[in-house]
Amino acid sequence: MDTMKGLKRTNYCGETRGAGSTAVVGGYVQKIRDMGNLIFIDLRDRTGIVQLAFDDHTDREVFEKAKSCRGEYVLMAKGTVRARESVNKEIKTGDIEIYVDDLRILAKAQTPPFEIVNDTNVNEELRLKYRYLDLRRNVLQKNIMLRGEIAKAARDYFYDNGFIEIETPMMMKSTPEGARDYIVPSRIHHGKFYALPQSPQIYKQLLMISGFDRYIQLARCFRDEDLRADRQPEFTQIDLEMSFVDVDDILEMAEGFIKYLYKTVLDIDIPVPLPRLTYNEAMERFGSDKPDTRFGMEIRNISEAVKNSEFAVFRSALENGGSVRAIVVPDAAAVYTRKEIDKLVEYSKGIGAKGLAYVRWVDEEPNASFKKFFAPEEIMSLMDTLGAKRGDVVLIVADKDKITLPVLGALRLQTAKKLDIIPNTWNFLWITDFPFFEYDEEAGEWAAMHHPFTMPKDECIQYLDSAPEKVIAKAFDLVLNGTELSSGSIRINDYELQQKMFGSLGLTDEEIEAKFGFLVDAYKYGAAPHGGMGIGLDRLAMLMADCDSLRDVTAFPKVQNASELMSQAPGSVDEAQLEELAIKLTDSE
Repeated sequence: MDTMKGLKRTNYCGETRGAGSTAVVGGYVQKIRDMGNLIFIDLRDRTGIVQLAFDDHTDREVFEKAKSCRGEYVLMAKGTVRARESVNKEIKTGDIEIYVDDLRILAKAQTPPFEIVNDTNVNEELRLKYRYLDLRRNVLQKNIMLRGEIAKAARDYFYDNGFIEIETPMMMKSTPEGARDYIVPSRIHHGKFYALPQSPQIYKQLLMISGFDRYIQLARCFRDEDLRADRQPEFTQIDLEMSFVDVDDILEMAEGFIKYLYKTVLDIDIPVPLPRLTYNEAMERFGSDKPDTRFGMEIRNISEAVKNSEFAVFRSALENGGSVRAIVVPDAAAVYTRKEIDKLVEYSKGIGAKGLAYVRWVDEEPNASFKKFFAPEEIMSLMDTLGAKRGDVVLIVADKDKITLPVLGALRLQTAKKLDIIPNTWNFLWITDFPFFEYDEEAGEWAAMHHPFTMPKDECIQYLDSAPEKVIAKAFDLVLNGTELSSGSIRINDYELQQKMFGSLGLTDEEIEAKFGFLVDAYKYGAAPHGGMGIGLDRLAMLMADCDSLRDVTAFPKVQNASELMSQAPGSVDEAQLEELAIKLTDSE
Protein backbone atom coordinates (compact mmCIF):
# COMPACT_ATOMS: atom_id res chain seq x y z
CA MET A 1 0.00 0.00 0.00
CA ASP A 2 1.29 3.47 -0.84
CA THR A 3 1.83 6.30 1.64
CA MET A 4 1.10 10.01 1.44
CA LYS A 5 4.78 10.89 1.92
CA GLY A 6 5.71 13.86 -0.24
CA LEU A 7 2.09 14.70 -1.07
CA LYS A 8 -0.15 17.21 0.68
CA ARG A 9 -3.69 17.84 -0.46
CA THR A 10 -4.11 21.25 -2.09
CA ASN A 11 -7.64 20.97 -3.46
CA TYR A 12 -10.96 19.35 -2.67
CA CYS A 13 -12.24 17.33 -5.63
CA GLY A 14 -15.42 19.30 -6.25
CA GLU A 15 -13.66 22.65 -5.86
CA THR A 16 -10.73 22.07 -8.22
CA ARG A 17 -10.40 24.89 -10.76
CA GLY A 18 -7.70 26.79 -12.62
CA ALA A 19 -6.46 25.14 -15.82
CA GLY A 20 -2.66 25.06 -15.93
CA SER A 21 -2.23 24.80 -12.15
CA THR A 22 -0.94 21.82 -10.19
CA ALA A 23 -3.41 20.10 -7.87
CA VAL A 24 -3.19 17.34 -5.28
CA VAL A 25 -6.52 15.70 -4.41
CA GLY A 26 -7.64 12.80 -2.25
CA GLY A 27 -10.82 10.78 -2.20
CA TYR A 28 -12.73 7.63 -3.07
CA VAL A 29 -13.04 6.07 -6.52
CA GLN A 30 -16.58 6.65 -7.76
CA LYS A 31 -16.20 5.23 -11.28
CA ILE A 32 -13.49 3.98 -13.67
CA ARG A 33 -13.58 4.07 -17.47
CA ASP A 34 -10.77 1.94 -18.91
CA MET A 35 -10.47 2.34 -22.69
CA GLY A 36 -7.17 0.51 -23.12
CA ASN A 37 -4.68 3.28 -23.70
CA LEU A 38 -6.88 5.83 -21.94
CA ILE A 39 -8.17 5.65 -18.35
CA PHE A 40 -10.51 8.03 -16.56
CA ILE A 41 -11.19 7.81 -12.82
CA ASP A 42 -13.94 9.84 -11.12
CA LEU A 43 -12.58 10.71 -7.67
CA ARG A 44 -15.11 11.69 -5.01
CA ASP A 45 -14.88 13.57 -1.72
CA ARG A 46 -17.47 15.49 0.30
CA THR A 47 -17.40 18.43 -2.11
CA GLY A 48 -18.06 16.47 -5.30
CA ILE A 49 -16.22 14.70 -8.13
CA VAL A 50 -13.18 15.46 -10.27
CA GLN A 51 -11.99 13.42 -13.22
CA LEU A 52 -8.45 11.99 -13.19
CA ALA A 53 -6.95 11.31 -16.65
CA PHE A 54 -4.21 8.85 -17.70
CA ASP A 55 -2.97 8.13 -21.27
CA ASP A 56 -0.06 6.77 -23.36
CA HIS A 57 2.22 9.54 -22.10
CA THR A 58 1.56 8.82 -18.42
CA ASP A 59 4.41 7.17 -16.51
CA ARG A 60 3.85 3.39 -16.95
CA GLU A 61 3.96 2.63 -13.24
CA VAL A 62 1.33 5.30 -12.61
CA PHE A 63 -0.75 4.04 -15.55
CA GLU A 64 -0.67 0.42 -14.33
CA LYS A 65 -1.58 1.57 -10.83
CA ALA A 66 -4.61 3.41 -12.24
CA LYS A 67 -5.54 0.27 -14.19
CA SER A 68 -5.59 -1.73 -10.94
CA CYS A 69 -7.99 0.60 -9.14
CA ARG A 70 -11.50 -0.46 -8.25
CA GLY A 71 -14.59 1.25 -6.84
CA GLU A 72 -14.18 2.85 -3.37
CA TYR A 73 -10.36 2.59 -3.40
CA VAL A 74 -8.85 5.51 -1.49
CA LEU A 75 -6.46 7.52 -3.68
CA MET A 76 -4.30 10.59 -3.68
CA ALA A 77 -3.36 12.05 -7.03
CA LYS A 78 -1.11 14.88 -8.16
CA GLY A 79 -1.22 16.41 -11.61
CA THR A 80 -1.95 19.33 -13.90
CA VAL A 81 -5.43 20.80 -14.16
CA ARG A 82 -6.50 21.06 -17.79
CA ALA A 83 -9.66 21.61 -19.85
CA ARG A 84 -11.73 18.54 -20.62
CA GLU A 85 -12.38 17.59 -24.21
CA SER A 86 -15.94 16.49 -23.45
CA VAL A 87 -17.64 18.73 -20.88
CA ASN A 88 -19.87 17.13 -18.23
CA LYS A 89 -22.52 19.66 -17.23
CA GLU A 90 -23.82 17.39 -14.46
CA ILE A 91 -20.92 18.14 -12.08
CA LYS A 92 -19.26 21.36 -10.88
CA THR A 93 -15.86 20.34 -12.27
CA GLY A 94 -17.25 19.10 -15.56
CA ASP A 95 -15.13 21.43 -17.67
CA ILE A 96 -11.72 20.37 -16.24
CA GLU A 97 -9.76 17.24 -15.35
CA ILE A 98 -6.47 16.43 -13.64
CA TYR A 99 -3.81 14.89 -15.86
CA VAL A 100 -2.07 12.70 -13.26
CA ASP A 101 1.68 12.27 -12.88
CA ASP A 102 1.68 10.80 -9.33
CA LEU A 103 -0.91 8.36 -8.01
CA ARG A 104 -1.01 6.73 -4.56
CA ILE A 105 -3.35 3.88 -3.56
CA LEU A 106 -3.79 4.56 0.17
CA ALA A 107 -6.38 1.83 0.82
CA LYS A 108 -8.02 -0.91 -1.22
CA ALA A 109 -11.69 -1.73 -0.82
CA GLN A 110 -13.86 -4.79 -1.15
CA THR A 111 -16.88 -4.52 -3.41
CA PRO A 112 -19.45 -2.70 -1.23
CA PRO A 113 -22.84 -4.33 -0.55
CA PHE A 114 -24.51 -1.57 -2.58
CA GLU A 115 -23.42 1.05 -5.08
CA ILE A 116 -22.50 4.44 -3.59
CA VAL A 117 -24.82 6.62 -5.66
CA ASN A 118 -27.38 9.30 -4.74
CA ASP A 119 -30.34 7.71 -6.50
CA THR A 120 -30.47 4.32 -4.88
CA ASN A 121 -33.25 1.75 -4.60
CA VAL A 122 -31.37 -0.24 -1.98
CA ASN A 123 -33.38 -1.30 1.06
CA GLU A 124 -32.93 1.25 3.89
CA GLU A 125 -32.28 -1.50 6.42
CA LEU A 126 -29.21 -2.63 4.46
CA ARG A 127 -27.99 0.95 4.10
CA LEU A 128 -28.35 1.56 7.83
CA LYS A 129 -26.44 -1.65 8.60
CA TYR A 130 -23.56 -0.23 6.54
CA ARG A 131 -24.22 3.36 7.53
CA TYR A 132 -20.56 4.38 7.13
CA LEU A 133 -20.91 3.47 3.43
CA ASP A 134 -24.33 5.06 3.10
CA LEU A 135 -22.86 8.29 4.49
CA ARG A 136 -20.42 8.40 1.56
CA ARG A 137 -23.35 9.28 -0.68
CA ASN A 138 -23.18 12.96 -1.56
CA VAL A 139 -26.86 13.56 -0.81
CA LEU A 140 -26.44 12.44 2.82
CA GLN A 141 -23.15 14.27 3.22
CA LYS A 142 -24.87 17.48 2.12
CA ASN A 143 -27.60 16.91 4.73
CA ILE A 144 -25.11 16.34 7.54
CA MET A 145 -23.08 19.38 6.50
CA LEU A 146 -26.27 21.46 6.36
CA ARG A 147 -26.97 20.39 9.92
CA GLY A 148 -23.50 21.60 10.87
CA GLU A 149 -24.18 24.95 9.20
CA ILE A 150 -27.38 25.30 11.24
CA ALA A 151 -25.45 24.63 14.45
CA LYS A 152 -22.80 27.21 13.51
CA ALA A 153 -25.42 29.81 12.60
CA ALA A 154 -27.15 29.25 15.95
CA ARG A 155 -23.96 29.80 17.89
CA ASP A 156 -22.99 32.85 15.81
CA TYR A 157 -26.40 34.49 16.20
CA PHE A 158 -26.90 33.87 19.89
CA TYR A 159 -23.28 34.68 20.79
CA ASP A 160 -23.69 37.99 18.94
CA ASN A 161 -26.82 38.67 21.01
CA GLY A 162 -25.10 38.22 24.35
CA PHE A 163 -25.96 34.60 25.11
CA ILE A 164 -23.56 32.42 27.10
CA GLU A 165 -23.15 28.76 26.13
CA ILE A 166 -23.33 26.60 29.24
CA GLU A 167 -23.41 22.81 29.35
CA THR A 168 -25.87 21.14 31.70
CA PRO A 169 -25.58 17.60 33.12
CA MET A 170 -26.22 14.55 30.98
CA MET A 171 -26.87 12.45 34.10
CA MET A 172 -29.50 14.00 36.32
CA LYS A 173 -32.33 13.20 38.67
CA SER A 174 -35.46 11.79 37.09
CA THR A 175 -38.19 14.44 37.01
CA PRO A 176 -41.60 14.18 35.31
CA GLU A 177 -41.49 15.92 31.91
CA GLY A 178 -44.16 14.10 29.95
CA ALA A 179 -42.19 11.23 28.39
CA ARG A 180 -40.47 8.08 29.62
CA ASP A 181 -36.91 8.54 30.91
CA TYR A 182 -33.84 6.63 29.86
CA ILE A 183 -32.26 5.66 33.16
CA VAL A 184 -28.63 4.93 34.10
CA PRO A 185 -27.88 2.74 37.15
CA SER A 186 -25.35 4.00 39.67
CA ARG A 187 -22.41 1.74 40.50
CA ILE A 188 -21.72 3.55 43.77
CA HIS A 189 -25.28 4.08 44.96
CA HIS A 190 -26.86 0.67 44.49
CA GLY A 191 -30.56 0.81 43.69
CA LYS A 192 -30.33 4.45 42.63
CA PHE A 193 -30.51 5.73 39.07
CA TYR A 194 -29.64 8.77 37.03
CA ALA A 195 -31.88 9.85 34.17
CA LEU A 196 -30.72 11.11 30.81
CA PRO A 197 -32.28 14.56 30.30
CA GLN A 198 -35.52 14.85 28.37
CA SER A 199 -34.55 18.53 28.23
CA PRO A 200 -32.32 20.83 30.31
CA GLN A 201 -35.47 22.53 31.65
CA ILE A 202 -34.74 22.62 35.36
CA TYR A 203 -31.04 23.39 34.96
CA LYS A 204 -31.59 26.31 32.62
CA GLN A 205 -34.08 27.79 35.08
CA LEU A 206 -31.48 27.38 37.81
CA LEU A 207 -29.00 29.20 35.58
CA MET A 208 -31.43 32.13 35.40
CA ILE A 209 -31.66 32.08 39.21
CA SER A 210 -27.83 32.04 39.23
CA GLY A 211 -27.73 35.32 37.31
CA PHE A 212 -26.73 34.10 33.83
CA ASP A 213 -29.44 36.10 32.13
CA ARG A 214 -28.95 34.71 28.61
CA TYR A 215 -28.18 30.99 28.23
CA ILE A 216 -27.75 28.96 25.04
CA GLN A 217 -26.86 25.31 24.51
CA LEU A 218 -27.02 22.81 21.68
CA ALA A 219 -28.47 20.35 24.12
CA ARG A 220 -28.72 16.60 23.64
CA CYS A 221 -32.08 15.29 24.87
CA PHE A 222 -33.37 11.76 25.38
CA ARG A 223 -36.92 10.43 25.43
CA ASP A 224 -37.89 6.78 25.53
CA GLU A 225 -40.83 7.11 23.15
CA ASP A 226 -42.11 5.12 20.19
CA LEU A 227 -40.33 6.37 17.08
CA ARG A 228 -41.71 7.81 13.85
CA ALA A 229 -40.35 9.74 10.86
CA ASP A 230 -39.98 12.99 12.83
CA ARG A 231 -38.89 11.51 16.18
CA GLN A 232 -35.68 9.88 17.40
CA PRO A 233 -34.95 8.72 20.96
CA GLU A 234 -32.03 11.16 21.13
CA PHE A 235 -32.16 14.58 19.56
CA THR A 236 -30.68 18.07 19.74
CA GLN A 237 -32.35 21.28 20.87
CA ILE A 238 -31.13 24.80 20.25
CA ASP A 239 -32.00 25.54 23.85
CA LEU A 240 -32.26 29.08 25.17
CA GLU A 241 -33.43 30.94 28.25
CA MET A 242 -33.62 34.67 29.01
CA SER A 243 -34.20 36.76 32.15
CA PHE A 244 -36.18 39.98 32.60
CA VAL A 245 -38.34 39.18 29.58
CA ASP A 246 -41.93 38.48 28.63
CA VAL A 247 -43.39 36.51 25.71
CA ASP A 248 -42.77 39.15 23.01
CA ASP A 249 -39.07 39.42 23.89
CA ILE A 250 -38.50 35.70 23.38
CA LEU A 251 -40.52 35.56 20.18
CA GLU A 252 -38.63 38.51 18.69
CA MET A 253 -35.26 36.95 19.58
CA ALA A 254 -36.27 33.64 17.98
CA GLU A 255 -37.61 35.40 14.87
CA GLY A 256 -34.28 37.16 14.49
CA PHE A 257 -32.56 33.78 14.60
CA ILE A 258 -34.88 32.26 11.97
CA LYS A 259 -34.32 35.23 9.66
CA TYR A 260 -30.52 35.07 10.17
CA LEU A 261 -30.42 31.28 9.77
CA TYR A 262 -32.33 31.12 6.49
CA LYS A 263 -30.42 34.01 4.97
CA THR A 264 -27.05 32.61 6.06
CA VAL A 265 -27.60 28.96 5.15
CA LEU A 266 -30.13 29.02 2.28
CA ASP A 267 -29.97 32.67 1.14
CA ILE A 268 -33.73 32.94 1.67
CA ASP A 269 -35.39 36.04 3.15
CA ILE A 270 -37.96 35.17 5.80
CA PRO A 271 -40.18 38.18 6.53
CA VAL A 272 -40.59 39.08 10.19
CA PRO A 273 -42.46 39.48 12.43
CA LEU A 274 -43.86 35.99 11.91
CA PRO A 275 -47.66 35.56 11.87
CA ARG A 276 -49.33 34.59 15.14
CA LEU A 277 -52.43 32.54 15.86
CA THR A 278 -53.88 31.77 19.24
CA TYR A 279 -54.41 28.11 20.05
CA ASN A 280 -58.18 28.54 19.74
CA GLU A 281 -57.86 30.28 16.35
CA ALA A 282 -55.59 27.53 15.03
CA MET A 283 -57.94 24.78 16.17
CA GLU A 284 -61.07 26.52 14.85
CA ARG A 285 -59.57 27.27 11.43
CA PHE A 286 -57.21 24.34 10.84
CA GLY A 287 -58.09 21.65 13.40
CA SER A 288 -54.49 21.50 14.63
CA ASP A 289 -52.19 23.34 17.02
CA LYS A 290 -49.43 22.93 14.42
CA PRO A 291 -51.28 23.91 11.24
CA ASP A 292 -49.86 23.88 7.75
CA THR A 293 -50.91 27.31 6.45
CA ARG A 294 -49.44 26.94 2.96
CA PHE A 295 -52.91 26.21 1.58
CA GLY A 296 -56.51 27.13 2.42
CA MET A 297 -59.28 24.57 2.96
CA GLU A 298 -60.06 26.07 6.35
CA ILE A 299 -62.65 24.46 8.60
CA ARG A 300 -66.10 26.06 8.52
CA ASN A 301 -68.69 25.87 11.28
CA ILE A 302 -72.01 25.08 9.58
CA SER A 303 -73.99 24.40 12.76
CA GLU A 304 -76.26 27.40 12.19
CA ALA A 305 -76.95 26.38 8.60
CA VAL A 306 -78.03 22.83 9.54
CA LYS A 307 -79.60 23.42 12.96
CA ASN A 308 -83.13 22.70 11.66
CA SER A 309 -82.08 19.57 9.79
CA GLU A 310 -83.95 16.29 10.19
CA PHE A 311 -80.68 14.42 9.80
CA ALA A 312 -80.23 12.65 13.16
CA VAL A 313 -76.41 12.77 13.03
CA PHE A 314 -76.38 16.57 12.77
CA ARG A 315 -79.22 17.08 15.22
CA SER A 316 -77.74 14.76 17.86
CA ALA A 317 -74.35 16.45 17.73
CA LEU A 318 -75.89 19.89 18.25
CA GLU A 319 -78.21 18.71 21.03
CA ASN A 320 -75.22 17.27 22.88
CA GLY A 321 -73.29 20.53 22.81
CA GLY A 322 -71.23 19.70 19.76
CA SER A 323 -71.00 21.25 16.33
CA VAL A 324 -71.23 20.43 12.64
CA ARG A 325 -68.17 21.48 10.67
CA ALA A 326 -66.93 21.09 7.12
CA ILE A 327 -64.05 21.56 4.72
CA VAL A 328 -64.32 22.18 1.00
CA VAL A 329 -61.82 20.15 -1.01
CA PRO A 330 -61.47 22.09 -4.27
CA ASP A 331 -61.60 20.38 -7.67
CA ALA A 332 -61.53 17.00 -5.96
CA ALA A 333 -64.62 15.25 -7.35
CA ALA A 334 -62.70 13.60 -10.19
CA VAL A 335 -60.08 12.18 -7.80
CA TYR A 336 -62.39 11.39 -4.88
CA THR A 337 -64.73 8.83 -6.41
CA ARG A 338 -67.24 7.07 -4.18
CA LYS A 339 -64.67 4.35 -3.57
CA GLU A 340 -62.02 6.87 -2.50
CA ILE A 341 -64.48 8.68 -0.24
CA ASP A 342 -65.30 5.35 1.42
CA LYS A 343 -61.61 5.14 2.30
CA LEU A 344 -61.83 8.60 3.87
CA VAL A 345 -64.85 7.44 5.89
CA GLU A 346 -62.85 4.51 7.28
CA TYR A 347 -59.86 6.75 7.93
CA SER A 348 -62.07 9.20 9.85
CA LYS A 349 -63.47 6.41 12.00
CA GLY A 350 -59.94 5.23 12.71
CA ILE A 351 -59.00 8.61 14.19
CA GLY A 352 -62.06 9.06 16.39
CA ALA A 353 -65.03 10.10 14.26
CA LYS A 354 -68.31 8.20 14.33
CA GLY A 355 -68.66 8.75 10.60
CA LEU A 356 -68.13 11.19 7.75
CA ALA A 357 -70.85 12.96 5.76
CA TYR A 358 -69.99 14.31 2.34
CA VAL A 359 -71.19 16.16 -0.72
CA ARG A 360 -69.66 15.28 -4.08
CA TRP A 361 -70.54 17.70 -6.84
CA VAL A 362 -70.01 16.15 -10.27
CA ASP A 363 -73.21 16.71 -12.22
CA GLU A 364 -75.57 19.67 -12.33
CA GLU A 365 -76.82 18.90 -8.83
CA PRO A 366 -74.51 18.08 -5.93
CA ASN A 367 -74.86 14.57 -4.53
CA ALA A 368 -74.93 14.39 -0.71
CA SER A 369 -74.62 11.31 1.46
CA PHE A 370 -77.51 12.75 3.52
CA LYS A 371 -79.68 13.86 0.58
CA LYS A 372 -82.83 12.06 1.78
CA PHE A 373 -82.91 14.38 4.79
CA PHE A 374 -82.32 17.60 2.79
CA ALA A 375 -84.31 19.13 -0.03
CA PRO A 376 -82.23 19.84 -3.16
CA GLU A 377 -82.49 23.59 -2.55
CA GLU A 378 -81.25 23.11 1.04
CA ILE A 379 -78.16 21.28 -0.20
CA MET A 380 -77.55 24.01 -2.76
CA SER A 381 -77.96 26.65 -0.05
CA LEU A 382 -75.36 24.82 2.03
CA MET A 383 -73.00 24.80 -0.94
CA ASP A 384 -73.51 28.55 -1.35
CA THR A 385 -72.79 29.09 2.35
CA LEU A 386 -69.52 27.16 1.98
CA GLY A 387 -68.59 28.77 -1.33
CA ALA A 388 -68.37 25.32 -2.92
CA LYS A 389 -68.60 24.93 -6.69
CA ARG A 390 -69.14 22.16 -9.20
CA GLY A 391 -66.16 19.78 -9.10
CA ASP A 392 -65.61 20.20 -5.35
CA VAL A 393 -66.02 17.71 -2.52
CA VAL A 394 -67.33 18.78 0.89
CA LEU A 395 -66.43 16.68 3.96
CA ILE A 396 -68.55 17.10 7.10
CA VAL A 397 -68.07 15.85 10.67
CA ALA A 398 -70.66 16.26 13.44
CA ASP A 399 -69.61 15.64 17.04
CA LYS A 400 -68.04 17.33 20.05
CA ASP A 401 -65.46 19.93 19.01
CA LYS A 402 -62.64 17.80 20.39
CA ILE A 403 -63.57 15.28 17.65
CA THR A 404 -64.74 17.45 14.76
CA LEU A 405 -61.77 19.80 14.72
CA PRO A 406 -58.82 17.34 14.77
CA VAL A 407 -60.58 14.89 12.42
CA LEU A 408 -61.23 17.60 9.84
CA GLY A 409 -57.71 18.91 10.41
CA ALA A 410 -56.34 15.48 9.53
CA LEU A 411 -58.65 15.16 6.50
CA ARG A 412 -57.54 18.61 5.34
CA LEU A 413 -53.91 17.48 5.26
CA GLN A 414 -54.59 14.07 3.77
CA THR A 415 -56.69 15.37 0.88
CA ALA A 416 -54.33 18.27 0.11
CA LYS A 417 -51.39 15.87 -0.11
CA LYS A 418 -53.30 13.48 -2.37
CA LEU A 419 -54.30 16.35 -4.66
CA ASP A 420 -50.74 17.75 -4.55
CA ILE A 421 -51.91 21.31 -3.93
CA ILE A 422 -49.46 22.26 -1.15
CA PRO A 423 -47.00 24.87 -2.46
CA ASN A 424 -43.30 24.64 -1.69
CA THR A 425 -42.96 27.70 0.57
CA TRP A 426 -41.73 28.45 4.10
CA ASN A 427 -44.73 29.26 6.30
CA PHE A 428 -43.57 29.95 9.85
CA LEU A 429 -46.05 30.98 12.51
CA TRP A 430 -46.41 31.22 16.26
CA ILE A 431 -49.17 29.49 18.18
CA THR A 432 -49.84 31.39 21.41
CA ASP A 433 -52.27 31.45 24.35
CA PHE A 434 -52.44 27.72 24.95
CA PRO A 435 -54.94 26.44 27.51
CA PHE A 436 -53.20 25.73 30.79
CA PHE A 437 -55.25 22.60 31.53
CA GLU A 438 -57.01 19.96 29.46
CA TYR A 439 -59.82 17.79 30.75
CA ASP A 440 -59.09 14.08 31.01
CA GLU A 441 -62.50 12.43 30.64
CA GLU A 442 -61.22 8.97 31.60
CA ALA A 443 -59.69 10.25 34.84
CA GLY A 444 -62.49 12.78 35.35
CA GLU A 445 -60.08 15.60 36.17
CA TRP A 446 -58.12 18.49 34.72
CA ALA A 447 -54.50 17.80 33.75
CA ALA A 448 -51.69 20.19 32.87
CA MET A 449 -50.90 20.64 29.16
CA HIS A 450 -47.39 21.92 29.96
CA HIS A 451 -44.56 21.32 32.40
CA PRO A 452 -45.32 22.51 35.95
CA PHE A 453 -43.09 25.61 35.71
CA THR A 454 -45.21 27.35 33.06
CA MET A 455 -46.60 30.75 34.04
CA PRO A 456 -50.34 31.39 33.67
CA LYS A 457 -51.38 34.73 32.21
CA ASP A 458 -51.66 37.26 35.03
CA GLU A 459 -55.39 37.74 34.64
CA CYS A 460 -55.99 33.97 34.79
CA ILE A 461 -54.27 33.18 38.09
CA GLN A 462 -57.54 33.84 39.95
CA TYR A 463 -59.15 30.89 38.12
CA LEU A 464 -56.57 28.23 39.02
CA ASP A 465 -58.81 26.63 41.62
CA SER A 466 -62.29 27.74 40.58
CA ALA A 467 -62.36 27.58 36.76
CA PRO A 468 -59.39 25.72 35.26
CA GLU A 469 -60.92 25.89 31.76
CA LYS A 470 -60.40 29.67 31.80
CA VAL A 471 -56.68 29.54 32.58
CA ILE A 472 -54.43 30.50 29.66
CA ALA A 473 -50.71 29.75 29.74
CA LYS A 474 -47.89 32.07 28.74
CA ALA A 475 -46.83 29.30 26.38
CA PHE A 476 -46.06 29.33 22.67
CA ASP A 477 -44.99 27.02 19.84
CA LEU A 478 -43.05 27.75 16.67
CA VAL A 479 -44.53 25.90 13.69
CA LEU A 480 -43.17 25.48 10.16
CA ASN A 481 -45.32 23.98 7.40
CA GLY A 482 -47.30 21.86 9.83
CA THR A 483 -44.31 20.70 11.90
CA GLU A 484 -43.76 21.84 15.46
CA LEU A 485 -40.21 23.14 15.76
CA SER A 486 -40.27 24.51 19.25
CA SER A 487 -42.19 24.87 22.48
CA GLY A 488 -41.54 27.60 25.00
CA SER A 489 -43.04 29.56 27.83
CA ILE A 490 -42.55 32.15 30.50
CA ARG A 491 -41.68 30.34 33.73
CA ILE A 492 -43.06 30.84 37.20
CA ASN A 493 -40.54 32.79 39.28
CA ASP A 494 -42.57 33.20 42.47
CA TYR A 495 -42.16 30.60 45.21
CA GLU A 496 -45.76 30.80 46.47
CA LEU A 497 -47.26 30.65 42.99
CA GLN A 498 -45.08 27.66 42.15
CA GLN A 499 -46.30 25.86 45.26
CA LYS A 500 -49.89 26.71 44.31
CA MET A 501 -49.28 25.39 40.81
CA PHE A 502 -47.92 22.10 42.12
CA GLY A 503 -51.04 21.84 44.27
CA SER A 504 -53.30 22.51 41.27
CA LEU A 505 -51.58 19.61 39.51
CA GLY A 506 -52.39 17.29 42.40
CA LEU A 507 -48.86 16.92 43.76
CA THR A 508 -48.47 16.33 47.50
CA ASP A 509 -45.84 18.13 49.59
CA GLU A 510 -43.86 14.89 49.72
CA GLU A 511 -43.92 14.51 45.91
CA ILE A 512 -42.92 18.15 45.43
CA GLU A 513 -39.96 17.74 47.76
CA ALA A 514 -38.87 14.44 46.20
CA LYS A 515 -39.10 15.61 42.58
CA PHE A 516 -38.41 19.34 42.68
CA GLY A 517 -37.14 20.16 46.15
CA PHE A 518 -33.87 21.72 45.02
CA LEU A 519 -35.62 23.99 42.50
CA VAL A 520 -38.29 25.06 44.99
CA ASP A 521 -35.57 25.89 47.51
CA ALA A 522 -33.76 27.97 44.91
CA TYR A 523 -36.89 30.08 44.36
CA LYS A 524 -36.74 31.12 48.01
CA TYR A 525 -33.58 33.10 47.26
CA GLY A 526 -35.04 35.24 44.50
CA ALA A 527 -35.65 34.45 40.83
CA ALA A 528 -35.76 36.99 38.02
CA PRO A 529 -38.69 36.78 35.59
CA HIS A 530 -37.52 34.41 32.88
CA GLY A 531 -38.60 32.24 29.99
CA GLY A 532 -37.24 30.39 27.01
CA MET A 533 -37.69 27.72 24.42
CA GLY A 534 -35.97 24.83 22.70
CA ILE A 535 -35.87 24.75 18.90
CA GLY A 536 -35.55 21.25 17.43
CA LEU A 537 -32.34 21.29 15.42
CA ASP A 538 -33.06 17.88 13.90
CA ARG A 539 -36.52 18.79 12.63
CA LEU A 540 -35.27 22.15 11.38
CA ALA A 541 -32.50 20.38 9.43
CA MET A 542 -34.99 17.84 8.05
CA LEU A 543 -37.22 20.59 6.67
CA MET A 544 -34.39 22.79 5.39
CA ALA A 545 -32.88 19.78 3.58
CA ASP A 546 -36.34 18.90 2.18
CA CYS A 547 -36.23 15.40 3.69
CA ASP A 548 -39.07 13.17 4.86
CA SER A 549 -37.31 11.56 7.82
CA LEU A 550 -34.97 12.55 10.64
CA ARG A 551 -32.83 9.56 9.63
CA ASP A 552 -31.77 11.55 6.55
CA VAL A 553 -30.19 14.31 8.67
CA THR A 554 -28.86 12.15 11.53
CA ALA A 555 -25.44 10.56 11.09
CA PHE A 556 -26.19 7.35 13.01
CA PRO A 557 -29.96 7.10 13.56
CA LYS A 558 -32.10 4.58 15.37
CA VAL A 559 -34.89 2.66 13.65
CA GLN A 560 -38.51 2.06 14.69
CA ASN A 561 -37.66 -0.23 17.61
CA ALA A 562 -34.98 2.20 18.92
CA SER A 563 -32.08 -0.01 17.83
CA GLU A 564 -29.09 1.03 15.74
CA LEU A 565 -28.58 -1.53 12.99
CA MET A 566 -24.90 -0.79 12.37
CA SER A 567 -23.56 -1.27 15.91
CA GLN A 568 -26.45 -3.51 17.02
CA ALA A 569 -27.19 -1.26 20.01
CA PRO A 570 -28.69 -1.85 22.49
CA GLY A 571 -26.58 -4.85 23.44
CA SER A 572 -26.05 -7.18 26.35
CA VAL A 573 -23.53 -6.57 29.13
CA ASP A 574 -21.62 -9.24 30.95
CA GLU A 575 -22.42 -10.62 34.39
CA ALA A 576 -19.49 -8.81 36.02
CA GLN A 577 -20.86 -5.42 34.99
CA LEU A 578 -24.31 -6.31 36.25
CA GLU A 579 -22.89 -7.52 39.53
CA GLU A 580 -21.03 -4.22 40.02
CA LEU A 581 -24.31 -2.40 39.56
CA ALA A 582 -26.17 -4.81 41.86
CA ILE A 583 -28.57 -5.61 39.02
CA LYS A 584 -30.06 -9.04 38.46
CA LEU A 585 -31.89 -9.79 35.22
CA THR A 586 -35.20 -11.61 35.32
CA ASP A 587 -36.75 -13.63 32.53
CA SER A 588 -38.41 -11.06 30.25
CA GLU A 589 -41.06 -13.60 29.29
